[in-house]
Amino acid sequence: MKRFRPSARGSGGRVLFVRPRVAREMLVRVFADILLVNVSLATALVIRYLWAEGVQRPESGPHHEFLIMVGAYLKTFWFVTIVALIVFAVSGFYTRNRAYRGKHKAVVTAQAVTVTYLIFVAAGFVADRWTGFPRFAAILAWVVTLITVVGARMASTIWRQIVAVEDARRRTDPANQRIRNVLVIGGDGYIGSALLPLLLERGYHVRILSLLLFGTEPIAPYMGHPRLEVMQADFRQVDKVVESMRGMDAVIHLGAIVGDPACALDEDLTIDINVTATKLIAEVAKGHGVNRFIFASSCSVYGASDGVLDERSDLKPVSLYARSKMACERLLSSMSSGAFSVVSLRFGTIYGLSGRTRFDLVVNLLTAKAIVEGEMTVAGGSQWRPFLHVEDAARAVLLALDAPLSSVQGRVFNVGSDAQNYTIAEVGRLIASMVPDARLIETNLPDSDRRNYRVSFAKIRDELGFAPRWTLETGVAQVIDALLTGKVADYRDAKHSNVKFLNEQGLPSLARPQSINWLEELLRDPLEHEQPLVGAAAPIYD
Repeated sequence: MKRFRPSARGSGGRVLFVRPRVAREMLVRVFADILLVNVSLATALVIRYLWAEGVQRPESGPHHEFLIMVGAYLKTFWFVTIVALIVFAVSGFYTRNRAYRGKHKAVVTAQAVTVTYLIFVAAGFVADRWTGFPRFAAILAWVVTLITVVGARMASTIWRQIVAVEDARRRTDPANQRIRNVLVIGGDGYIGSALLPLLLERGYHVRILSLLLFGTEPIAPYMGHPRLEVMQADFRQVDKVVESMRGMDAVIHLGAIVGDPACALDEDLTIDINVTATKLIAEVAKGHGVNRFIFASSCSVYGASDGVLDERSDLKPVSLYARSKMACERLLSSMSSGAFSVVSLRFGTIYGLSGRTRFDLVVNLLTAKAIVEGEMTVAGGSQWRPFLHVEDAARAVLLALDAPLSSVQGRVFNVGSDAQNYTIAEVGRLIASMVPDARLIETNLPDSDRRNYRVSFAKIRDELGFAPRWTLETGVAQVIDALLTGKVADYRDAKHSNVKFLNEQGLPSLARPQSINWLEELLRDPLEHEQPLVGAAAPIYD
């Protein structure tokens, strides 16, 4: 049913009635003006009285002078009030004045106040004995009334301007900008394929930038989603990074060569992808006004350390992979500012299923060996690791994206749970208890992996409220089910192992395209160039 509002005019255009709300507002303004005019008169007379007593010191005494001032007020307040209301009404104070803006409103109000006091002063000249109002006090009353009435009329305008400025500041302040569009570098990887559905469910528009080395299979269920865009490109190419960054509010950087064995295959390539490209991506993001940059780091930066480690502990990386993550954290920290907020998430050792499940990680690998081969071997086994399900890792990224900027700006968080700090031997025994037919072989032979770290996750729990939903037991059960039901056809397939995939087919795919070999070209002997590079423009990076 429609609701109609009565018109204030008849068919002939004559005003028939004033709406109650408008009438109430008009009466409030009238009473406010009466109060301001009378307060101004009284203030002027008080000042005149104090001046007379302090400077002139009349012979009649202060009591007599006070009575004179009271008498002057009582004789004139009604006259000034009536004149003021008439002049104010004629000037449109109670009809048109609300439509006046800025300087024009101040000028109209000042003119009305001035006319009021000119009439009052003129009346005083004509009937001095009648008013008895001191002329000096009349000037003071005019000034005070001018200040109060103009100030009252302009207060709403000034307040609106202050509110507008504050609103504009809030809109441009990165801390209050709403994140709608998210660029995920490497969004088709192990963590990225688990994060993608969470971002889409939350309503984000997602753009993935990736080479898609494993094809679109990891994100196949979401291809064609109206809020998903996939850019197949090398994130070392500055032009592609610039293109991908347009319109983005936040960047989640998951792209890297991950894992110690994979990074050791080609150290120069690892540095190029893990460190140099991260610097490029961050610089482009900062230049495009992206205000939130989430970086996927690793607890492996702690290396071989005793005791329980937190975010303030010394970093002792023992592999190129860990050193590359530490270097990126330091690089991004130096770039972080109020307009470019960086948060680094140090993930524990990941396990569980995602769109691109890996079986080169200890929990998944030992579980697969127990199910498929009926045997698993643990060398040494006393090394500590903090474990984290891949879906919980994705939830932590989403939490860092959704959190108030002040909670994550320039921060580093370990991601995991204290309850999931296990030794490798304990992991093997847990899996053996869940797969009783499998044989667990524990040896005293030293493991080539020297990492050993037990980590505290109190910071992310207390400050962001993060709590994993998965336990090691439920994660192992998930992998067991996937292997038994055929969801994972062959855990030994190269697509499930970073190092195996790179060894067999991935390294040629990661060779630098010719279009980004400009630096090597510039460093060549100039005699090798047929044409001198005169006037050539090329990007320069430090």
